[in-house]
Amino acid sequence: MASTVKDAAQFLTSRLRQIGIFLALLVIVVLFQVLTGGRLLQADNVSNIIVQNSYILLLAIGMVMIIIAGHIDLSVGSVAAFVGAMSGVMIRDWGFNWWMAFAASLLVGALVGAWQGFWVAYVGIPAFIVTLAGMLIFRGLTQITLENARITGFPEEYRQLGGGFLFPGLFPADTNILDWTTVALGVISAILLVVSMLRGRATRAKLGLIDEPAGWFYTKVAFGTFIILGLTYLLASSRSGTPIVLVVLGLLVVLYSAVMNKTVFGRHIYARGGNLQAAQLSGVNTKRIDFMLFVNMGVLAALAGLIFTGRLNSAGPGAGNLFELDAIAAAFIGGAAVTGGVGTVIGAITGGLIVGVLNNGMSLLGVGTDFQQFIKGMVLLLAVAFDIFNKRRAGNALK
Repeated sequence: MASTVKDAAQFLTSRLRQIGIFLALLVIVVLFQVLTGGRLLQADNVSNIIVQNSYILLLAIGMVMIIIAGHIDLSVGSVAAFVGAMSGVMIRDWGFNWWMAFAASLLVGALVGAWQGFWVAYVGIPAFIVTLAGMLIFRGLTQITLENARITGFPEEYRQLGGGFLFPGLFPADTNILDWTTVALGVISAILLVVSMLRGRATRAKLGLIDEPAGWFYTKVAFGTFIILGLTYLLASSRSGTPIVLVVLGLLVVLYSAVMNKTVFGRHIYARGGNLQAAQLSGVNTKRIDFMLFVNMGVLAALAGLIFTGRLNSAGPGAGNLFELDAIAAAFIGGAAVTGGVGTVIGAITGGLIVGVLNNGMSLLGVGTDFQQFIKGMVLLLAVAFDIFNKRRAGNALK
């Protein structure tokens, strides 16, 4: 019995990095739920948290990939603002309809990413310098494009991406207890999660790669299912239903998690960030990896800019301010290593949710923006300190 408990304790300690972030999110949610008198987890407020932080979560997906590869991107807020401004000009002055503006804006984001990726990958300028310059360049281009004025009055279809809901009015609140579209999506998502995790474990078992106790695995399955169904209930209880941006975000999380965990490109990103020289000696085209990462970041920044512009129904010169810092904080809070080579998409999303819950909870409590910035800064500092502690503990264990 003592040996079993010791083995379990050692296993949980080895998973401290992975489980710590989820425990932190749960603690923060419970804390603010109590402090706000239950207002945090009210259905409409949960929907607001998702919609208000959707663009940060999108940026966090691309940012964690950049950080895993050993880089940083300080320009994403300015790029998001620039793309939003360009989409406004396309619709107002160039006669584009909403879907043409969407497609062209994503292309603009890809070109911006290719521009920055060229300097990083093929010229060899550090990403910090290139994207710092990009932050200034694209902020200036945003102001030039808008002539320091706002563009408003976007088409209804455009605005739906940032603030719309899936099939509104299909199940009216006055005749239905829940939004059954949301319920169906949640149940299907939970089933797919369980099937995916079971199939993954079965595959690892065939290859002799099982590295976790069955009890821990089924606990993870139960926890993930509980989170999905709990979120489903809260969203289905609101009058609005499922935010469209949540569907987009969910699809991107699944896609990018698969890319990072199951593709050669994803493994090369980890290899490049973990040990650049070893990756190059192994035949990894690290320049191509760097270039494609920044193209991808440009597209995600463009999408975030479209969502933010659509939600506010406005493209302004100050849009996207500090988005890059929130995205970087989400990645590091979510477990990405400062030195590269470590991090996950799910971790970055969890880190983004922590930042979002902190912002929302403190706003509900009437905490001023000055104290909010202070608290978020302390959380980021503690997250990085926790990462360093884990590395030192792992290093000492190997001695």
